[in-house]
Amino acid sequence: MPFPATSSTSLATDDQFALLALKAHITLDPYQVLTADWTNSSSVCNSWIGITCSSSHQRVASLNISNTGPTGTIPSQLGNLSFLVSLDLKYNFFSVTLPQELSHLHWLEIIALRINNFSGDILMWFGFLPKL
Repeated sequence: MPFPATSSTSLATDDQFALLALKAHITLDPYQVLTADWTNSSSVCNSWIGITCSSSHQRVASLNISNTGPTGTIPSQLGNLSFLVSLDLKYNFFSVTLPQELSHLHWLEIIALRINNFSGDILMWFGFLPKL
């Protein structure tokens, strides 16, 4: 199944908004990985720590902030990263229930969440992720 046709300018901005929403939901960033690096003044695909973009679409394909120590929650906007293939949030201090909007990540093949403080039942929406 091919990736959907996109307008790279507007959708790259959607990716940036989703990641900035994640940054806004961080209450503590002890190593300042997100607070210092993820800014409007730099391109998501060129310089943000923990972000890898697909070369063909210039969309966020991987989000890896494992073991970087942030405390906070995962916003529903993360479900807008429609080209995301890998999500690695392990060994951090994220809490509360994962948003059901993550079920929109139909390209997701890898999800690593262990050693966080999540609560609730996340397995219900895993069935909507056909590549896991």
